[in-house]
Amino acid sequence: MFSSLFQDAPEFTTRKNTPFTPSKVTWNELYSTLPKQIFRKSTAKGLSYVARDVTLAVLLYNLGWRIDSITNAIAICLNASSMQIRMIKGILCMVYINVQGILLTSWWCLAHEASHGTLSPSTLVNDVVGYTLHTFLLVPYFSWKSSHLLHHQSTVSVERDENYVPPTRSHFGLPPEKIANATDYRDIFEETPVYTFFRIIAMQVLGLTCYLFFNHKGSPRYPQGTNHFNPYSALFKPHERFGVIMSDIGLMIMVLTLYHWEKQVGFGQFLRLYFLPYMLTNHWIVMLTYLQHTDPTIPFYRQSEWSFVRGALATVDRPFLGWLGRVFFHNVSHNHISHHLFSSVPFYNQPIATECVKKVLKEDYNYDSTGAFRALFRNFTECQFIEEEGDIIFYKNREGLAHRVVAETYPESI
Repeated sequence: MFSSLFQDAPEFTTRKNTPFTPSKVTWNELYSTLPKQIFRKSTAKGLSYVARDVTLAVLLYNLGWRIDSITNAIAICLNASSMQIRMIKGILCMVYINVQGILLTSWWCLAHEASHGTLSPSTLVNDVVGYTLHTFLLVPYFSWKSSHLLHHQSTVSVERDENYVPPTRSHFGLPPEKIANATDYRDIFEETPVYTFFRIIAMQVLGLTCYLFFNHKGSPRYPQGTNHFNPYSALFKPHERFGVIMSDIGLMIMVLTLYHWEKQVGFGQFLRLYFLPYMLTNHWIVMLTYLQHTDPTIPFYRQSEWSFVRGALATVDRPFLGWLGRVFFHNVSHNHISHHLFSSVPFYNQPIATECVKKVLKEDYNYDSTGAFRALFRNFTECQFIEEEGDIIFYKNREGLAHRVVAETYPESI
């Protein structure tokens, strides 16, 4: 049982060993399988999830303030030594930080749903809730909403996608595939396991911040200096500039609030009660989005082969964190394919949509039950670059090899 955490799931292995043929399923075929009532949005139901997750986070925050008194009460009951008291307090702090990190990730996911307009039929309600939740987590809501919706319009398009756009061979200065040898790849990609581990940690901790500030892992078609805070950034259309400015104002107010709060409560409390849970929230968001869109068995498309449906299907459903991920991350990983196909379906109805489309998609449905941390390490080490040529392409690894190929019966060749 424990060893399975470090192994690839059979779904991944089967997909890897199956030559790829692009799906011919149409959006209308998939749409026709859905009960039309699952598209209905309920303000009361959507806000009930917001109220639940905000209430739980506030209650936990209040308990976090009482860690010292809770520790003392436990110590008295156990007649604990000073070392045991420190251990008890450390354990309580770790529990608080990790649970609060999950609860704040639920806020992030609810703001994501608001950006798609699924919390309520009212645009105003969606934007007020999304803006409030994302601003508390130092995310520029309207700015991020703009690029995220573009990502949905062009998923895994090499030319047009907004997130996790893979680097090409030339990005690393590699020689052409026909003349490249093992030494060329080793010179670029060889690194110690410890260095790989620290790079993964850096991505998890700083990935979202680097994307927002520097467009890291974003589309290379934008000029240097592109970011989510400049209203005149190439990311935004003129009519979106007001929203970008409002996002920036919200962030400035939040940063000032945190600054004055830290002065009142002290750096230690600020670190424990807000900053470390906030960093864990960034970790979970980067991890789940990375695993949704980065996988050695999932294709990228260039213009002649890309379509909306093919892009939506080139994502992966994962049982991310099991029931915790389903309940508190609001189906964002469990039902990501149906979310890309039908992003106007409220998150609480996405499981129904998934079951409907699975019957049509069959082998074209991408599911992977590989343990999340095993999948993170595997994808991080195996997904290095793509080729400049080819209209259907797969990531190549540190040896310049792809884990999957296009079927010979399909006209396209890598």
